[in-house]
Amino acid sequence: MSKISAGNYDLNVWLKGGYDLGIVTTIYGGPGSGKTNFCMIAAVSQAKKGNKVILMDTEGGFSSERVKQLFSSKSTNGVDENISLEKVLENILVLKPTNFKEQQQAFDQLLKYVKEQVSLIIVDGMTMLYRLDFADARKNDIDSENGIENMQLVNASLTKQMRLLVEIARKNNIPVLVTNQTYNWNGETRMVAGDIVKYWSKCLIELSNENGRRIAFLRKHRSLPEKSLYFQIHDGGIRKKGWL
Repeated sequence: MSKISAGNYDLNVWLKGGYDLGIVTTIYGGPGSGKTNFCMIAAVSQAKKGNKVILMDTEGGFSSERVKQLFSSKSTNGVDENISLEKVLENILVLKPTNFKEQQQAFDQLLKYVKEQVSLIIVDGMTMLYRLDFADARKNDIDSENGIENMQLVNASLTKQMRLLVEIARKNNIPVLVTNQTYNWNGETRMVAGDIVKYWSKCLIELSNENGRRIAFLRKHRSLPEKSLYFQIHDGGIRKKGWL
């Protein structure tokens, strides 16, 4: 097996089986574009199969109520029909760092958690706390030697975290899902810490939400061409939608 289910039929068809093992897949887009939903669908799907999932939530997007909705939906792939909601929640280990230092500490603990036969790692909001630290370092004194050094330290910490995710994915042959924010620069949409995140990601999926029209773009993949998917979010997950 070279992939795990994305947790949804339409996503599996679009990705030719789901998310690749052994690599980092980054899902990025603006607020409300569906990033957390993509992650939750994959997490609940694995948890329903009795597998362990580590979910690092830096933005407060994890919702036990959303897990309940996805658990009850037949459109979220799962195998063990006898598994309970309580067991599904137990199979998802949620880490909630509140600052970039705590995020680094959580990453330091990942290797210990991975020993427990984890099938999927998710970092929902990879650069949320990084962005705050970087902004503080820049604000303090961008022209001073200390200010520049502090920005370099923040970037180095993020690079270390991304590299660790890649190493865990490769050594344990499991997929890692990362979400990332975007910003607008002179009319162009860019990914936060784009150079760092893109370098370590073998698959890039961009999500957009324009007046309720949601589109997923496959921007980078090892074996698939660039393509798009129009989709809707509903209680049971997501579904493919026509372009009209």
